[in-house]
Amino acid sequence: MILKFDQTDRRILTFPAVHPCEGISPATLLSSLIDLSQNICNYQSKLFATQRKNARETIRQIGLLLLFFEEIRDRRLVLSDSALLCFSELHHAFQKVQFLLEDCTRDGARLWILMKCQLVATHFRAPIRAIATALDVLPLNLIDVGGEVKELVGLIAKQARKGKFEPDPVDEWASKQVFSVLDHFQMGVEPDSSLMKRVLDNLEIRNWSDCNKEIKFLEEQIGFQCSDCDEREVPFLSSLLGLMSYCRGVIFETWNNRNNDQSDARHSIEALSCINREDFRCPISLELMTDPVTVSTGQTYDRSSIERWLKAGNMTCPKTGERLTSTELVPNTTLRKLIQQFCAEVGICASKSGSRSRDVARTISPGSPAAAEAMKFLSGFLARRLVSGSSEQKTKAAYEIRLLAKSNIFNRSCLIEAGTILPLINLLSSSLDHYTQETALSALLKLSKHTCGKKEIIESGGLKPILAVLKRGLSLEAKQMAAATIFYLASVKSYGKLIGETPEVVPALVELIKDGTTCGKKNGVVAIFGLLLHPANHQRVLASGSVPLLMDMLSSSNNIELIADSLAVLAIIAESVDGTLAILQTSALSTIPRILRSLPSRTAREYCVTVLLSSCKNGGAEAIAILAKDRNLMSSLYSLLTDGTSHGSSKARALIRILHKFHETSSSGMTASAVPCERPVHVR
Repeated sequence: MILKFDQTDRRILTFPAVHPCEGISPATLLSSLIDLSQNICNYQSKLFATQRKNARETIRQIGLLLLFFEEIRDRRLVLSDSALLCFSELHHAFQKVQFLLEDCTRDGARLWILMKCQLVATHFRAPIRAIATALDVLPLNLIDVGGEVKELVGLIAKQARKGKFEPDPVDEWASKQVFSVLDHFQMGVEPDSSLMKRVLDNLEIRNWSDCNKEIKFLEEQIGFQCSDCDEREVPFLSSLLGLMSYCRGVIFETWNNRNNDQSDARHSIEALSCINREDFRCPISLELMTDPVTVSTGQTYDRSSIERWLKAGNMTCPKTGERLTSTELVPNTTLRKLIQQFCAEVGICASKSGSRSRDVARTISPGSPAAAEAMKFLSGFLARRLVSGSSEQKTKAAYEIRLLAKSNIFNRSCLIEAGTILPLINLLSSSLDHYTQETALSALLKLSKHTCGKKEIIESGGLKPILAVLKRGLSLEAKQMAAATIFYLASVKSYGKLIGETPEVVPALVELIKDGTTCGKKNGVVAIFGLLLHPANHQRVLASGSVPLLMDMLSSSNNIELIADSLAVLAIIAESVDGTLAILQTSALSTIPRILRSLPSRTAREYCVTVLLSSCKNGGAEAIAILAKDRNLMSSLYSLLTDGTSHGSSKARALIRILHKFHETSSSGMTASAVPCERPVHVR
């Protein structure tokens, strides 16, 4: 009877209460009311950083009504229809109270609840007035409970009717101080941190971890505003986010959560990918999916799109046409995380991918003037700490930069302008422990995504220490991040050439692919992909022995993304005759068609076709003859004609023509090649 909502399902300060159904039995309704009341009374032991008086009074009144409900239950009293109607209204009001108490005690929401203190007080007042109204019309004389209990119910009704439920004076003072601090930021004046410290103490935000929870909550709310296409409060939320980011970096210099953050950092090591992001689009709406779900056929759609499809009475899979055995929609959490990572990377809001240019502009620009100034002050502070702080302060400053630059383009530009890159490089060069090395390199990795960041890293001499970590890093994680940083730096043509000319780079990436974790292998493969975008690096990659290694991974790995990335690299290598020759010395012509048949990833299958097409063009009749013997290949190619992108379909069509021409030539007894070949190639 009691609705249960996960906090991720319900937005803060929304109260999706429902009235009990008309046919509910009196016993069930009473039992549910008792459970609700007990749940509400359990909030007595929880921390209310704000709204203390209103919460305490609300819990007290409902606790007294709990005695009333329990006596009715214990005496097995029969309730009249009018009493049941009143109890139904009480149940509805209690649901709202429970939601409200949950929000007021929510981890990370203390500042937001404070700044909404007037609205929250109103939300306390409304259900209490509803309780008063229900008790006023309750036929108490028809309920056979003791006189003292009846007096108690009457007293509660009177108190509920007259209760003021206003914001606490302390809350009003604290919210005014926050507005004052934001005004200072907006005017370009750095506020008195001691004043903000008093406000945070009042909210019992007493350490770095507490402050970080507030930041994560505010970031989540901004994301919700974007996904709802309602950005009215984004500037205010951004101002609060800027303020709390400033507080986390400047006020809370003692790092009380370092051990946990080390673990978090290792679990969030960045994994790159060559995967086509078109796979993140819903096959129905063609927009980036915000809530991907998988149906019984194994296909994935955006929840809102597939729900509309099902509501229209369709019981088939839109993509395959197969009949759905169930309407159950299973959340695809892995894909959702990849989409969120991609959106954070490029600075767009997933749910509004149709207006991408606007979203990019939003991430390039600060959310508000106050947020912009707070970020500038914080960037300067962190740059100074990196230069003149203690070892612990330098590492913490690097970690703050890593967090700030993770998904915000404006933050990256502020940090770069403040001069953080050179001291980060110095910290990386002098680091003696793996955590400092990982943290400094992670910060540089995030900043390398910015155009100016790439330039600063190269011009400040950052390439040498990054390559040193790639070769001799103190941990595999550090080597993985070094590979990722090289990928971003290599995206600039002149830097890619410079990196490729360094003899140790490609061999070190090959070693990472051999010995690294799955994430490390992926980053090594994608870094090589970035280097191959510059033709001068092709021979270096071939000479490193990377082709047999990539082919071995195709046969041994179960990671779809790693296979797709390996195929992307092979597709570029196969563009040259020398590259094709190296590929044909392996088992490629048997392995790649098998992968083409079995992989669900459209992008990976299109890379397969690219490699096979290049093998035919550069490998000549011998390569074509081997592929022509594969009876299953044609069906896979025809599938891509309908299911692939325009580019992939074009490649599949070209390969089909080559194979058809070979069959025609063979049947007529001619021995000429179906396509010209620059040199004879021995195919393994």
